[in-house]
Amino acid sequence: MLQKKICMLGAFAVGKTSLVRRYVESIYSDAYHTTVGVKISRKAVQVKNNDVNLVLWDLYGEDDFQRMSWKYLQGASGYLLVADGTRPATLDKAVELEHTARAKVGASPFVFVVNKCDLAGDWQFDQRLEGQLVARNWSIVRSSAKTGEGVDEAFSRLAGMMLA
Repeated sequence: MLQKKICMLGAFAVGKTSLVRRYVESIYSDAYHTTVGVKISRKAVQVKNNDVNLVLWDLYGEDDFQRMSWKYLQGASGYLLVADGTRPATLDKAVELEHTARAKVGASPFVFVVNKCDLAGDWQFDQRLEGQLVARNWSIVRSSAKTGEGVDEAFSRLAGMMLA
């Protein structure tokens, strides 16, 4: 069985832990708990006729007071770059994190996940920004850890990219 390490990158409170829990355990909770360090989860999946064990590293969120240790990305086959569609600053942080990740560990497959699409009335994901990111060959998935929309798609798309 192949094993692939996936890191979850993004600002604090964008829903990285909720996405992992929805994907691995099919559950969602409104309770917010800050991730301290790293939480590792696993899920066995079938990708392109291969049995693959995904090892999901849910990293603490980055903000003005806390910087992520880039050592966590070593050995990763890819990452999900997560932003909160209701908080534009997290979109900017995601772009910054992708740039830094590329500089620190080189080009790796990633999927940009704009989370919380269930909050349509508060959505602030700019169509112009989306167009710019697509032009840079970013793979973008709109998701909701709460409803499950786009969650399997994001992880499946990344797994496929890692095995390409």
